[in-house]
Amino acid sequence: MQPQADPFIVPVCHDEIEILYQDEALILINKPSGLLSLSGKHPDNKDSVHFRLVQDFPSCTMIHRLDFGTSGIMLVAMNKQVNAQLCKQFSERTVSKRYTALLHGHLKMDEGLIDFAIAKDTENFPLMKVCQQTGKPAVSKFKVLERFVQTHNNAFFQEHKKAGDRAVTRVEFEPVSGRTHQLRLHSQQIKHPILGCDLYATDEAFFTSSRLLLHASELSFDHPITGERMNIISPSPF
Repeated sequence: MQPQADPFIVPVCHDEIEILYQDEALILINKPSGLLSLSGKHPDNKDSVHFRLVQDFPSCTMIHRLDFGTSGIMLVAMNKQVNAQLCKQFSERTVSKRYTALLHGHLKMDEGLIDFAIAKDTENFPLMKVCQQTGKPAVSKFKVLERFVQTHNNAFFQEHKKAGDRAVTRVEFEPVSGRTHQLRLHSQQIKHPILGCDLYATDEAFFTSSRLLLHASELSFDHPITGERMNIISPSPF
């Protein structure tokens, strides 16, 4: 019998959840980086967005998730009926989402479209992979917001004698589809991984930041009760 691998225990997240908007039907929150969207199976991974919110809003239900390292806007329903209406908007792709990210290197194009089908990498869980044969369609729009140079002097770069200036591009992503790890994998495929990405970045891009530099910065949807078009913005913290 082979020994079981040690479970991944997430570090304690001391940052608070910020409520951006709240009414009787829904809540919009700003999720901190380093907090799970839903509690994990291991008892030490109980802390999550959902676990915290149900302490004050027992009937709330999750509409969608953000990766552990991703910060930004999340939409939460106050009851199952609202949940069903909002989930329908997500499935019909009438919800618009925009993300801000810092990418390794300078992109040559000012804007463009990334189109790579994504499938589960069954041999390397929890990774996803690009596969045109078995993957589901995945499309991401991007627009360059800024190109600049950062200076890195942390321990990794000093150890590898790489301390110095690094080219960085700030981009706005708009995922047309919503596949797992879509923006992280698409960034890798165009040779400009997201800084701080532990799954798809090179060591140099990963160690550039202590967190994943991906933030859900804008969300637009129709209010399930009033029908009003809601547009919520959370400025990027980086």
